[in-house]
Amino acid sequence: MSYRTPSHRAAAVNQVRNALLASRKAVLTTHLNADGDGAGSEAALAAWLRANGTEAWIVNPTTFPDTFRFLIEEQDWVVSAGSARARDICDSADLAIVLDTGEFPRIGRIQDMIRHLPTVVIDHHPIGDHAIGGTSLRDVTACATGELIHDIIHEANGPWTSHIDEGIYIAILTDTGGFRFDNASAGCHRVVSEVIDRGVDPEAMYERVFGSARIRRYHLLRYALESLEFDPVHGISWMIIPRDRYEEVEASSDDLEGFVDIPRSITGTEVGLLFRMTASGDVKISFRSNGTVDVNALARVFKGGGHVKASGAVTPGPMEEAVARVLDAAREAVGRTRATS
Repeated sequence: MSYRTPSHRAAAVNQVRNALLASRKAVLTTHLNADGDGAGSEAALAAWLRANGTEAWIVNPTTFPDTFRFLIEEQDWVVSAGSARARDICDSADLAIVLDTGEFPRIGRIQDMIRHLPTVVIDHHPIGDHAIGGTSLRDVTACATGELIHDIIHEANGPWTSHIDEGIYIAILTDTGGFRFDNASAGCHRVVSEVIDRGVDPEAMYERVFGSARIRRYHLLRYALESLEFDPVHGISWMIIPRDRYEEVEASSDDLEGFVDIPRSITGTEVGLLFRMTASGDVKISFRSNGTVDVNALARVFKGGGHVKASGAVTPGPMEEAVARVLDAAREAVGRTRATS
C-alpha cells in the first residue's frame, strides 16, 4: 500500500506546503546545538526548496554540526549567524522557517534576525510558553520533524533527491535512537521504507552518524566517567563534562552525542542527566527519562524543553550550583511521579 499522510495533519501539511512554495527567498533555522533531526530536516527542506526555485539558506543560532554536513548539497547554503552575510540574507528574505522547535528562547540570537519575517514552524514537540507564531505544522505524534518534512514533500509530489531522502532518514534515525525508542511508530517505518526504496543506504547512514568517532571523543568520555554519580534513593544518575578537559582535547558538541545515555543506562535509573559548561559560563543540561518522569516538564523549569523522555536546557553557572539546582528539581519530579503512580 502506498504511503498516505495521516489524516489528522493533512490540512496543516498542505497549508505549510503552499506557504513554502510561495516563498522566493527563505531562511531556515533550528534550535541551539542542532541535533540530527534539526540538521537533517533543514538539509532536506533546503534541498527541496532549491529544487523548486526558492533561494534557501540555513542560519542557525549555533554552528551546524560537522557530523551532518554531508547532508548539505552545497556547503555555502549554511551561513554563520554572526556574519554580515547572515544579516543581509535575513533582511532580504520573504519567509523564516523554524524547524524542530517552536519557541523563541530555543532559537537564541536568531529570533531578533527573523522577527520581521512571516514565519512557518514545523515541529513535533509540545507547545511551550514562548511559542513562535505564524503558519505552523505541529504534531507531537510524529516521530521526528523529519517525518513532517517528508509529508510536505510527499503532498507536493516531490521532487525527491538523494539529499532530501538522506536528510529525512537521518532526522528519523537519530530522533528515534536508531529506531529503539517508543516514538519509532509504524508510520515512521513507512516513511523510512519509502526513502530506502529510493536509494538510501541504511548501513552507510549508520556509519556516518554512529560508526566512527575522533579519538578526542573517547579521551573526553574517560574524563567524564570519573564524574559519574548515582542516587539510588531517587533513581537519578548524572555525569559532568569537565570544562578544562573539553578545551584540552578541543572537543565540540558533536563529540558528546550519546553521552547522556550512559547515566540513563544504569540499573535503577529513572532520570539520567549530563552537564557541561558552555563557553559563556552557562551550564547545558541534557535530560533523559527511563520511565514515567516527564523530563520535558523538568527542563521547562530551567527554560528548556523537548520531549517527555528527552529534553534539554541551559541554566546559569557555576557548575556546582547548577548541578545542585537541577538535582533538587529532579528529585522533586521523581517524588511527584511516584506519589501519583
